[in-house]
Amino acid sequence: MNGANDGRSPPSSRDVEPDEERGDAGPEEPRRPAIYVLEGNTLQTRLTRELGVNYPFVSDGMAFVSLPPLVLAVSEAGGVGMLGVVPEPPDVLDVRIQTVQAGTQKPFGANLLIAPDGGQHRVTREHVDVCIARRVPIVSFQGDLPPADWVTALKGAGIRVWLQAPSLELARQALALGADGLIAQGRQASGINHSGLPTLALVRALRAMTDTVPVLASGGIADGLSAARALFHGADGVWVSTRMVASVEAYAHPDYKQRIVEGDAGDSDFTTVFGADWPGQRMRVLRNRVVREWTGREGRVPMPVPAPERVGSTRLFPGTPGGTSVDIPRFSAFVPTPDTQGDLDEMAMPASGASMARIESIQPAGQIVVELMERARRVLADPHGLEADAEEDDRG
Repeated sequence: MNGANDGRSPPSSRDVEPDEERGDAGPEEPRRPAIYVLEGNTLQTRLTRELGVNYPFVSDGMAFVSLPPLVLAVSEAGGVGMLGVVPEPPDVLDVRIQTVQAGTQKPFGANLLIAPDGGQHRVTREHVDVCIARRVPIVSFQGDLPPADWVTALKGAGIRVWLQAPSLELARQALALGADGLIAQGRQASGINHSGLPTLALVRALRAMTDTVPVLASGGIADGLSAARALFHGADGVWVSTRMVASVEAYAHPDYKQRIVEGDAGDSDFTTVFGADWPGQRMRVLRNRVVREWTGREGRVPMPVPAPERVGSTRLFPGTPGGTSVDIPRFSAFVPTPDTQGDLDEMAMPASGASMARIESIQPAGQIVVELMERARRVLADPHGLEADAEEDDRG
């Protein structure tokens, strides 16, 4: 199996315990000491051998939430941290990348969201050029597939390109574009999601389609058991989203984090209600008041939203000279951060119910990486029962 632990280990470093300083007060806060893996604590797959990392763990580059503190914490702990690029412009991305590069020499990446024309915040070729100029090790694309010339330019610069595949057809197109890795986005995945298959079923299907590139399982991965099951069913690594929102370093509003901790399998839903920024994009989000009120009758949502209708305010591009305060209109896809004020029951909070059912507390990101992966390693050492999909909850 591609996802099984093969016992080969790269060099590890000393163990350092984190302090108690919270990292969600803003990107300008001092970075907490990294959590390092102990000698011999590794879980090796094709992904870890390609990248030279300890764990096949990738933290989703979530819009608004995945800023340098989270990226650094994950990469320093032995996984791969991914920057969330949207909605930040190219010059802000450049600042973010330099911040990460100043804090680690370990692999990291930038995650670019490709939304259809008409979206308020679109990734451009300039974003790609920044990644090339700064020699970012990995660039991933979610949503729509990127133009072929972007992929060619990135690969020509020696950058790995990972493409999201919510379906077999998108996976075929991604491979034809030259993808170096596939992100198997199952129904359980949070955020923009057009998948029709549960995560494990999609992983198995993509594994049967190709054995030449790594496949990452995305959706419902939040603890060691769910990670072990994904690796057992053919994944080369896990792509973790909701669990990382509930981390100390995630740049998410404290109430958003707490709702994830308190949520359960049935507490997320698909909706297109947040169409002010990305019209028609189906999202899996936490079921707050606006989601409960409008899901199933999104066609009655007034678009464009009348100008006076606002649900709060936030700050874009925090921690950079170009940071600016903006209003949050109703039905906007803006995610609540520590800078957000207003009614969170009217805001988009991407979340997976299948993941929330497995999350019990807010923890340092490095601790999440190590504990989740070490638990997965122990489960895979005695994989009895992993053949079944019984634990994969398709509700969320």
